[in-house]
Amino acid sequence: MSTTSHHDERIANMTFFSVYPHYVTKVEKKGRTAEELHQVIEWLTGYNTNKINQLIENQATFKTFFAEANLNPNAKLIKGVICGYRVEDIENTLTQQVRYLDKLIDELAKGRKMEKILRTE
Repeated sequence: MSTTSHHDERIANMTFFSVYPHYVTKVEKKGRTAEELHQVIEWLTGYNTNKINQLIENQATFKTFFAEANLNPNAKLIKGVICGYRVEDIENTLTQQVRYLDKLIDELAKGRKMEKILRTE
């Protein structure tokens, strides 16, 4: 699925720092923990809690966040709709990676088992 260049640019320039508190609120409101959120982020990006905190402190954009990430090879197994887009059909790589993260966090908040969220082939 095509997104507009304006949409892709807006996502690239959004800071992880500005979105992270919303991720925490979303998962905690549904009975999950920040530790589980960090586990999901680490699975997708390779970032441990110290690195996540450093990226927050440095107010890294999503462009920087994913440029420095070591994306999990099984990320391609993330499928479904998030924010009106089918993640596997998004053409812009960065936008797709951000939507991967959104999808995983959404699954965590919905109570999906961690073994299912952290996909294996």
